[in-house]
Amino acid sequence: MGLFDFFKKNKEEEQAEDIKTEQLAEESGEEATESEAEQSVEEEAAEEITSEEISAEEESIVEEENAAAEETAEENIAVEEETVKEEVAEEEKPTKKKGFFARLKEGLGKTRNSIMGGIDSVLGTFTKIDEDLFEELEEVLIMADLGVETTMTVIDALRKRVKKEGITDPSAIKDLLAEEISGILLEGCEEDYEIKTPCVLLVIGVNGVGKTTTIGKLAHIYKESGKSVLLAAADTFRAAAIDQLEIWGERGGIDVIKHEENSDPAAVVFDAVNAARARKTDLLICDTAGRLHNKKNLMDELKKIFKVIEREYPEANREVYLVLDATTGQNAMQQAKLFKEAADITGIILTKLDGTAKGGIVVAIKNELKIPVRYIGVGEGIDDLQKFDAESFAKALFGKEQE
Repeated sequence: MGLFDFFKKNKEEEQAEDIKTEQLAEESGEEATESEAEQSVEEEAAEEITSEEISAEEESIVEEENAAAEETAEENIAVEEETVKEEVAEEEKPTKKKGFFARLKEGLGKTRNSIMGGIDSVLGTFTKIDEDLFEELEEVLIMADLGVETTMTVIDALRKRVKKEGITDPSAIKDLLAEEISGILLEGCEEDYEIKTPCVLLVIGVNGVGKTTTIGKLAHIYKESGKSVLLAAADTFRAAAIDQLEIWGERGGIDVIKHEENSDPAAVVFDAVNAARARKTDLLICDTAGRLHNKKNLMDELKKIFKVIEREYPEANREVYLVLDATTGQNAMQQAKLFKEAADITGIILTKLDGTAKGGIVVAIKNELKIPVRYIGVGEGIDDLQKFDAESFAKALFGKEQE
């Protein structure tokens, strides 16, 4: 074999090798492609299965949530229906309003606890009646705003009764004390007191005691009892006093005679008195004199008003009610003394007795000033201002029941 033939043979063998290698590569690629395709198909199938499982699981969860939501909704509806039924049933129940004695007893709770709680505490520490016992009782009564003078009157009466009746048991003091205080409240009480018509009623008192509101409630009480009522806005110096009285007049359908703010109170009373006389009104209530900063000015103003009433309406009966705030305790007593010097007070209205521990001031006013308490307030409602009943007050003060 020549050299040329040798190279030619090698070339052919190399070409044959290359062709074979390409064939093997193609076969391998086809196999790989087929394998990849098979794998892809398997993965897609697996994904479909997984997707189906997830979808089934999600549907299951959604169904459970929907079922739970429906159950909760049904429960809520049931609860709501039950609540509505209860509310309707509550509304359909006959309303039972507390009587005034019950409200009075409830309102005097703090005062009763202050007096009777202190007394029980003192009596519980003594085994015999002696001067130390009386001294501690004095302190309890003074702290309950009976005042020094009234307290001394009560304790002196106790000493005399203990000695006269030969009482030795400290527990017996409690009933004696209740009797003495009730006696002060009941002394000289007028049964079924009524104002005589036609009447001009002046209501006085310092700002902040509830004077104008009390006038509105008084007007309501008298109108409900069948009397014709007229209001006079003669407290002309207090900001908004005229507007406030007008609101009360509108509520009760009662006319209000008024002037401009800061005008002469006596001029307002002049117009009101003439209107009341012309209309033959049963009761004219005048809101006036709300200042104590200068007693002389107050006295001069009241004298001027009294002269107007006397000159213009001499046939009318005249009443002067002083409004006091029970929560101020002994300050209320000082106000009463000052106003008594300025006017002939015929009655006292004690407001805000509910929720105060200073209700003992009623006893002090009755004992020291000898001015009858005409009305008391034990709440904000229009019906919470009522005529003062000494017997009911005494029973409520000591926790006894109304017969």
